[in-house]
Amino acid sequence: MDLPSVGSIIEKSSDDHIERIRRLIRQPSVSAEGRGIREMAALVGSEMEAAGCSSTEVVETKGHPIVFGRLDAGARNTLLIYMMYDTQPVEGEVWSSPPFEAALVERAPWGRIVVGRGAINTKGPMGAFFSMLHAVREAGERPPVNLLIVAEGEEELGSPHLPDFVRARADELRAADAVFYPGAAQDVKGHVKLFLGNKGIVYLELEASGASWGRGPLEFDIHSANKAWIDSPAWRLVHALASMTGTDGNTIRVEGLDAGLQPPSEDDAQLVAYLATTFDPDVIRQQNRVERFIDDLEGEALLRRFLFSTTLNIDGIFGGYMGEGTKTVLPHRATAKMDIRLVPEQTPEGVVRALRAHLERHGFSDIAVRIHDAYPWSKTSLGSPIAQAVLDAYRAAGVPHEIWPHAGGSLPMYLFTGPPLSKAAVSGGLGHGARAHAPDEYMVLDGGGGVAGLVGQELSYLSVLANFAARAGK
Repeated sequence: MDLPSVGSIIEKSSDDHIERIRRLIRQPSVSAEGRGIREMAALVGSEMEAAGCSSTEVVETKGHPIVFGRLDAGARNTLLIYMMYDTQPVEGEVWSSPPFEAALVERAPWGRIVVGRGAINTKGPMGAFFSMLHAVREAGERPPVNLLIVAEGEEELGSPHLPDFVRARADELRAADAVFYPGAAQDVKGHVKLFLGNKGIVYLELEASGASWGRGPLEFDIHSANKAWIDSPAWRLVHALASMTGTDGNTIRVEGLDAGLQPPSEDDAQLVAYLATTFDPDVIRQQNRVERFIDDLEGEALLRRFLFSTTLNIDGIFGGYMGEGTKTVLPHRATAKMDIRLVPEQTPEGVVRALRAHLERHGFSDIAVRIHDAYPWSKTSLGSPIAQAVLDAYRAAGVPHEIWPHAGGSLPMYLFTGPPLSKAAVSGGLGHGARAHAPDEYMVLDGGGGVAGLVGQELSYLSVLANFAARAGK
């Protein structure tokens, strides 16, 4: 492949490539609400076709569709490219510009950034990957590997129907030698991270209700004066939640929740020990607008807690009147949304079982438990050709990089790293963005201060493909 020619096209087409990303962001695709999902699936399919896919399917599921593209480059090796086209809701968030406007904003030291829901998670990287394929095609070249592109519309819901797709298409997907998820992995200072896996997740709701408890209002919210003689399901929920941790909110007291938890392997322990010499906690503080970590931990102890401990997080609590002003009611139900992050060797089934047993043991058997999504952790070997291909791209770009045993967040990579496919899977790419799931989500376009812009991001994807072809072909 004539890499300089492709690179030249990427550079001169930068404005068009920015508009591709803005077009993707402007199409809402909020999976929790079903908003714009069909339109977004059609748009992703058209982008795949324009990028050179010989066939594209919008595959129906019991939920939102999966878009499946095939690009036969006549190469020896094949990569499965995982993407997601859905986003989180924007309700209740205060943005500096409309979240689906895809505003271009100047921000030092990076020049232009694009601000919008999905900018970094992950319509920006998706658009950049498609733009890279456009440039390859315009140069009269073919990608150095064949591609199977899987774009789902339910990642933010826990990928409930992706397992069905993987099982149904397993014979075709097995043709892939590895899995790559295009991202933008640089932090605000330009350092880039390679994650060798992900934590798993259980997302659930707990609900206390008068109807289930047999106390308090049974059917509807009532006047709050009745609290003098009628029980409160809202307080019932508060006490159930309080039983799950110490007063610090961090010491988990759900017996058996950490069953199966394993100490880090020797390889992971070595990675963390070295990581502690390069990790900059101020980046995390700045990015998340926090001042202190739990127990004021620093260094290796902080990294070990982040990577190898499970979590019990409250995402939201609601019940009764939540509007402006006042309305004095005694709610007939109250609900908490929670998530639990899983580390090796925890299982979703074991975690849910422990939670239910805790509620029973502490007298809260009436609390309803509803599971929304649940899947396990994943791991990939550092020595795999795809992991090394990503590292080769970072080294070639001269970018400081860190190797993490796994990410603290969750992705459905277990579907690819485990049976029936059992492939190595990593995410990667230069570029930076932040504030996923938060107001003013953004991705850098021009670059500066050690952070690659869109051109460097696209070139890094091409480098990963070429490096993988070289390594997997040996």
